[in-house]
Amino acid sequence: MSSTQPGRRTRNVLLRYRERDTPFTVTRRTTTRLAETLGMTETQVIHLALAELASRHLPNYAPDEGSLQPATVRAIGRRVQQGRMTRTESLF
Repeated sequence: MSSTQPGRRTRNVLLRYRERDTPFTVTRRTTTRLAETLGMTETQVIHLALAELASRHLPNYAPDEGSLQPATVRAIGRRVQQGRMTRTESLF
């Protein structure tokens, strides 16, 4: 339940720190050290880490509709001035 209205809060998520740092978990001490090093609060450090994960792993665009249909490729070919352009099947 998220809201973009001013003054309204979103639902919170509980974060349970682990006993030791691993590639997939962190301790409270690590979060505190990061906050001190970066000059941020612990909450800001957590949001920064999640924002970086989101930008790295989630697409920033809607999925396209896939390959063009053969009829569409032919229609484009008829509209392009012949002799000036070379048709290729891939971008690379």
